[in-house]
Amino acid sequence: MHDSPRMEVLPPTSLPFPRRPGAVRGWAHGWMVFLGIAAVAAASDLLTKSLLFARLGMPGEQPAVVIVPGTLMLETNLNEGALFGMGQGMGMVFAAVSCAAIVGILFMVSRPDTRSDAILLVALALITGGIIGNLWDRLGVPGLQWHAPLERLGDPVLAVRDWIHFKLEGVIDWPIFNLADTWLVIGAGLLLLASARAAPDLPAAGTDEGHKSDASDAMQKLERADDQK
Repeated sequence: MHDSPRMEVLPPTSLPFPRRPGAVRGWAHGWMVFLGIAAVAAASDLLTKSLLFARLGMPGEQPAVVIVPGTLMLETNLNEGALFGMGQGMGMVFAAVSCAAIVGILFMVSRPDTRSDAILLVALALITGGIIGNLWDRLGVPGLQWHAPLERLGDPVLAVRDWIHFKLEGVIDWPIFNLADTWLVIGAGLLLLASARAAPDLPAAGTDEGHKSDASDAMQKLERADDQK
């Protein structure tokens, strides 16, 4: 008599679960991707702001540079609020929130499941780069001083440097913004995309589909055992 074939039970860690699309492999590689994108995003924002303010000076000192007549101009502006001019006069509050956000993002990136998701990782990196770019200005690191109004003359500028002015005549006149704002918006969009992606559907234990899957695996193993007799 032949012994009945034994059913092999795979441990949970060895089950062939599919990896999420766009996976980033490796602890070091995930951090390198995140830090690299964040650094490029922040550096591009700070560099363009420095170049434009060096070329055009403080707001109102030089005429705007027209790129597309009536639509796109390069024009310096100082924003003491948040994204696209919201919350004027709350710069220090936004600076504190920015620091807390960076800490939260770093905690998220420290999780393996975050680093294994390429879209989520890029989103968090762009948001981090945008936060750093605007936080740099809010803390007064560029060393600018107010040139107007008279009562603020010579005071340190604790405001975000903006320089991209987009408008459509008779339709919209968008608040002047910068690359950091752009990275923040793109990052937020990617976050929505990452959250909208559905996880792979796997049959749950105890359901009809799960029982069918288990029965199918068992039948295949029995057939292989019979062939070997």
